[in-house]
Amino acid sequence: MNRRASLRASDQDREHVAERLRRAAAEGRLLAEEFEHRLGRALRARTYGELDQLVSDLPGDVVRRGRSVPPVVAVAGAIAIAALAVAVVALAVLIVTGIAAAWVLWMAVAWFVFGRRCYPHRRGRAQIRYAHRRTLL
Repeated sequence: MNRRASLRASDQDREHVAERLRRAAAEGRLLAEEFEHRLGRALRARTYGELDQLVSDLPGDVVRRGRSVPPVVAVAGAIAIAALAVAVVALAVLIVTGIAAAWVLWMAVAWFVFGRRCYPHRRGRAQIRYAHRRTLL
């Protein structure tokens, strides 16, 4: 006889088996009366052997569906996501710097067009020399 089968089970072990039975009943693996019968036996069980008999014909805790993803594909996906994030940040930086450069260009054009009217020293020396006489007359 297996040594584990003769060891006494704890309340937590009985509750774990009861939860497995509840999941099996919810999945349709056990009929209602069979579930009640097994649940009663699980809560009265004293050893691991008695608990193991109740769930021996049920699948394990985790039922795998489909194929698992190979580690190489997972790493490649992570690298692709990181590269995409870097590309998005680089594009955002290019857009922001492009807008800043365009803003500076428009300010230079506006300064050239409208700034000439504010400074009379660009008109020429003859006009500046006689500008004060016009105001006196």
